Parts: sequence; C-alpha cells; structure tokens
Amino acid sequence: MTALFEDIAALDKLIHEPARLAILTALSACQSADFLFLMRLTGLSKGNLSSHLSKLEQAGLVQIRKGFIGKKPHTEVALTENGRAAIEHHWQRLDHLRSGARSWQPDE
Repeated sequence: MTALFEDIAALDKLIHEPARLAILTALSACQSADFLFLMRLTGLSKGNLSSHLSKLEQAGLVQIRKGFIGKKPHTEVALTENGRAAIEHHWQRLDHLRSGARSWQPDE
C-alpha cells in the first residue's frame, strides 16, 4: 500500500466518523452551541447526538454543560482546547491528503 493510502487508513476514526466530524466542525465555528441547534444542524436524533457527544466528551474533545433556562432543560456544548486543536489538525490532514491524492499515480 502506498503512503497516501496508509495515511488515509490512519485517520483518527473518533473524529473522522461523519456525525462526529459534523459536530466538531460546527463547534469549531463558534464558542458553543446548544443541543437542539446541533440536532437540527446535523440531522441526528436526540439519542444519536447524545451518544456521539458522550464519546467526544469521554475523549476530552468537548465540554457539556447542563442546566435550566426557566423550567426547561438546556444543554450547551463547546470544544475544549484539545478538541479545537484536534479538529483543526484533522482538517489540515485531510487537505494534505487531498493534495497528495491529486498527484497520486498507481505503481505500474
């Protein structure tokens, strides 16, 4: 296998999973976002979004704050410093891989 394809296979699967990549990318564009906004933006169900956020929180990539606004529950999600660095690095890697793929030639 060529180095390009080895690098593609070595992408961080925690971040590269489409739903989590969407969540992290959205959060990278703002200070924080509430749960319902992320749910509408990503098209994920409550349970699915919650599951992905739990994985990201366990990895230290997001911080989740739960509280109430009036009597309604409110969940706010923000990237941690590590999360912001991780998503930035991931997109840089994807850009690099894309550049490499444009010039890739199969071995004869």
